[in-house]
Amino acid sequence: MEQVQRRATKLVEGFKKFDYDTRLKKLGLTTLEKRPIRCDLIETFKILTDREKQDLICDNVIIICVDIHIHLKSKEVESISGQTSLASVLSTVKYWNSLPEHVVSASSVNCFKNHLDSCTEWGV
Repeated sequence: MEQVQRRATKLVEGFKKFDYDTRLKKLGLTTLEKRPIRCDLIETFKILTDREKQDLICDNVIIICVDIHIHLKSKEVESISGQTSLASVLSTVKYWNSLPEHVVSASSVNCFKNHLDSCTEWGV
């Protein structure tokens, strides 16, 4: 799929001369690899800032927010790895905790998105 996006961005008039990263930036796109992580980080921001009501209680995981970082404590680590939603949460935490403070303390969802897009620390 990434190859399709690479070729499609070259079809935009005047973009063929640019490298792939430049084409993505000019078109306001992200790689297909980063897209689901970006979506998960945006959802995490919404949940942590009460912009989206979501039940954060899981039987085997305790979610602890300290300052800007999220910490997960597991009662049964083995049972977490088999659950897709919890696996997604665990991988998102790694990226979330790598974000600078100005990104996670954004005043709105749109500000968060803009800061996230300009931030390279969480890159895949």
